Amino acid sequence: MNWLKRFMVGRYGADQLYVGLVLASVAFLILSTITGWQLFIFLSLLLFAYGYFRVFSRNIWKRSQENLRFLKLWNPLKNKFKRDYNRLKHLRTHKYYKCVGCKQSLRVPRKRGKIRIVCPRCKSEMIKKT
Repeated sequence: MNWLKRFMVGRYGADQLYVGLVLASVAFLILSTITGWQLFIFLSLLLFAYGYFRVFSRNIWKRSQENLRFLKLWNPLKNKFKRDYNRLKHLRTHKYYKCVGCKQSLRVPRKRGKIRIVCPRCKSEMIKKT
């Protein structure tokens, strides 16, 4: 294993963009088996090769800048999916409303009858049925 450590010294290594490229490559491989289109195999191999090029690259600054650009696109999507997943998970126990003043999402417990909801951001009040 020492030869691998010596080989990787000064190289960029794996990051979030690499993981995304590998997962996209696997998705294209699955699509190619389902549809039978050779284009998906080519795209899969291209993404896989680019991912390994990034792992073994010695231009660390450029690879980290690529990863930062990827994360600027990926993090808002990830946060939206995480927020939607949490909403679905708590759908039986909580209800969600939008504040009329600032449009912030407010979560209140279900089955409490009519309650007064106060927005923590703008302090506007509304009466809603849960």
